[in-house]
Amino acid sequence: MSIEDRAKATAKNIEGKAQEALGNVTGDPEDKAEGKAKQAESQLRHGVEDIKDKAKEKLN
Repeated sequence: MSIEDRAKATAKNIEGKAQEALGNVTGDPEDKAEGKAKQAESQLRHGVEDIKDKAKEKLN
């Protein structure tokens, strides 16, 4: 798995947390929802990368 893909997923998670926090402060439910969606996308990306890593381990 590439470090670049992990970094992008982590950045997406941080972006999502910031957007969710902004939504909490401003009371904007759309920002909160988008922030949570970005965090979920990040978790999915990390999961995909974990699967790739495990598959590579099995092949080696």
